[in-house]
Amino acid sequence: MRLSTKSRFAVTAMIDVALREDRGPVSLAAISERHHISLSYLEQLFSKLRQQALVESTRGPGGGYSLARSAEKISMADIVSAVDASSDSEAAGGEGENWMSSDLWSNLHEKMLAHLQSITLRQLVSEQRAKGVAVEPAAPMIKRGVFAKPKAAPMRVNAPNSVFALAASLVPTRG
Repeated sequence: MRLSTKSRFAVTAMIDVALREDRGPVSLAAISERHHISLSYLEQLFSKLRQQALVESTRGPGGGYSLARSAEKISMADIVSAVDASSDSEAAGGEGENWMSSDLWSNLHEKMLAHLQSITLRQLVSEQRAKGVAVEPAAPMIKRGVFAKPKAAPMRVNAPNSVFALAASLVPTRG
């Protein structure tokens, strides 16, 4: 298991989605804007996260990504391993298994994996809220679709509607 920029961005984006889980799907464009991460990079990361069943996608207006399961059941190890899949030989310390220090790297990998498995996404979200991270208020729901055009009130005009009515209005009445 490797800890890289890719895994750091994935964890950041997952925290963002979890912070807003009660508001519906979160768009990648919004995450990109908030955290200054390339949209195409986020698309690659979320493709891997979706393949590992960590997020679900919703298409269409108001679509985006939401957690596929509860934040308590998603660990840091799940997120990191989803985006930074590495082979066992890499985790053991390199290509050659005859390294004198391979046991050291193997033990370090096991301890790091155990530690990351002990940290849930819910804990990370709670830490962010404790730090005072503000989540913007939910935007008002925009209704989209086909609606009946409102009917205008009939217009009342006091002007004459013909040449004859105009002439009659200009000639003084006898009385």
